[in-house]
Amino acid sequence: MRHGAIDFLEKPFDDQVLLDRISDALAASATALARQGRREQLERKLAALTEREREVLLLVIAGKTSKAIAASLDISAKTVENHRHNLMAKAGVGSVAQLIAWATDAGDQGA
Repeated sequence: MRHGAIDFLEKPFDDQVLLDRISDALAASATALARQGRREQLERKLAALTEREREVLLLVIAGKTSKAIAASLDISAKTVENHRHNLMAKAGVGSVAQLIAWATDAGDQGA
């Protein structure tokens, strides 16, 4: 629908149909607002990542081990572990699997 219209009614219409359509429109609007809120939250979290954390995140998503990431970025494996720990804290997750799911969700949301 154009210009933000969610639905339309043809006249004449029943009062209950009008109420149902308004209820449906409010529910759709609430869903869209919640989605927008999640996207904004993801964008804020992604913006808080350092450039190095982003590099590490991309390599974690690619399935690289800490040792392989360390070799690729010319840093120690301990530094990679520190970056992974910081990434998980910033993302609010407790495991690497959750971190990957979070990053995938961020990509799907367009963040």
